[in-house]
Amino acid sequence: MRKRCAEKRHKQMNKKEMSEPPRLHVGITYNLKHSHRDAAEDSQSADLEPEPADNEAEYDDISTVLAIKAALEAKHCRVTLLEADNELPLKLMADKPDIIFNIAEGIQGRGRESQVPALLDFYKIPYTGSDETTLCIALDKALTKRILSTYHIKTPKYQVISQAQDKLTGSFHFPVIVKPNAEGSSKGISDASVVLNRNELKELLSKNLKLYKQDMLVEEYISGREFTVGIFGNGRNVYIFPPMEICYIKKDTPFQIYSYNVKRNYQEYIQYKCPADIPKETETEMINTARKVYEVLSVRDFARIDFRLSPDGELYFIEINPLPGLAPGYSDFPMIAEFNGMDYNTLIWNVLESALKRFGMESFIS
Repeated sequence: MRKRCAEKRHKQMNKKEMSEPPRLHVGITYNLKHSHRDAAEDSQSADLEPEPADNEAEYDDISTVLAIKAALEAKHCRVTLLEADNELPLKLMADKPDIIFNIAEGIQGRGRESQVPALLDFYKIPYTGSDETTLCIALDKALTKRILSTYHIKTPKYQVISQAQDKLTGSFHFPVIVKPNAEGSSKGISDASVVLNRNELKELLSKNLKLYKQDMLVEEYISGREFTVGIFGNGRNVYIFPPMEICYIKKDTPFQIYSYNVKRNYQEYIQYKCPADIPKETETEMINTARKVYEVLSVRDFARIDFRLSPDGELYFIEINPLPGLAPGYSDFPMIAEFNGMDYNTLIWNVLESALKRFGMESFIS
């Protein structure tokens, strides 16, 4: 009798195991902030030029990596942490994950965000997010604008400056805003980034070209309201969240800039509204433009797209981040999801699920 009962339970367990998807092994690739470095190391020798204060703005805190890990483990994934350093190829060969959840920003260079995806493609390892070509293009603000302008997507007038003595060509209208051309997370952007005349521009260019060691994007400043749109999915299964408005609490500043400092201290400076209080036709235009940008740049799985709406109702594309921050309770993308009733774990799984479907790995989806 006991033997028959045991056999019955065994059959039931086997049947259950057969109905459940196989356990997925996910590697998370990332780059960490190293603000814990020794003060003596940070001070550097006198012959080395100092790094900008926001040098590691794009890198993640370990808390973000652990939050993603917990979200994946909640779906019964086996998770391996893989810091994207010079030993990453060895780690990938040793751990052999089924798929990578990639949030790595790369180490250095204009195409740094493409470093990990290119490596994963080389080793034929599936991964979340856009490929190396899209990430390389999107990090270059001017190149992105140049491509999108051929599709009649409106963007502020801009020019790339390589040397402080370079002059603006054409009829530029001041004020203008100066940004490092190949950075994200508002790196290199502060209240001082908006200048009123050519003398101020030359002074700021001289400083920032030396500090950030890359071309500067000079762009006509668009006053008005600021929005960001979150997207996830692929093809016909793209989901676009309603626009989120970035509302500035302090109105006493001449220019409202979503700067690195403002993002770090957003509770003091910002109130977020999602969905934004805008006319339906404006919302539709913003969502349709976001979809078009997503498609034109061949973005995959998820992204965030920024816009400005001028006082006369003109919508301007500002930039896209196809590798948006995922810090819970801090980054814009998880905030947008939360405003729309999607918790953090669900958001992370939706991104991973989009990649699994794209790679034909539906057997891992419960």
